Amino acid sequence: MRNFFFDIVEKAELATQLSDLEKIAYSVILEHPEYKSVLTNRKKYLDYQWTIENGETNPFLHLSMHMSIIEQLSIDQPHGIKALYNELCSHFKDPHTASDELMDCLGEMLWQAQSKHTAPNMTIYFNCINQKLGKT
Repeated sequence: MRNFFFDIVEKAELATQLSDLEKIAYSVILEHPEYKSVLTNRKKYLDYQWTIENGETNPFLHLSMHMSIIEQLSIDQPHGIKALYNELCSHFKDPHTASDELMDCLGEMLWQAQSKHTAPNMTIYFNCINQKLGKT
């Protein structure tokens, strides 16, 4: 995925035609100008390891999760996620903030599945979203 994002930035800088998927990814990149120094330095960041202990966020993970959310919303899977996202947009008054809040919940669900060695649990995902909406 890192090379995918590096390549998109390079193509965009060269005004090279992007595929449909690359256009979606590029729109996500443009929403994150704070990652420009990373995305324009493949040599330094191709193998760089971000650590939670140092308070670091992996920009490639963050961008990839945005891509996952875009996919979920485009097909409304899990069923009902699009309606909840729309509620988050209304609640936070900003689609990007709503996506980041959704990402928080997606990350929590995946972390719990990984730590418990289980399949992702949609109830955890939806409960987290509903908490952010003040429903629980």
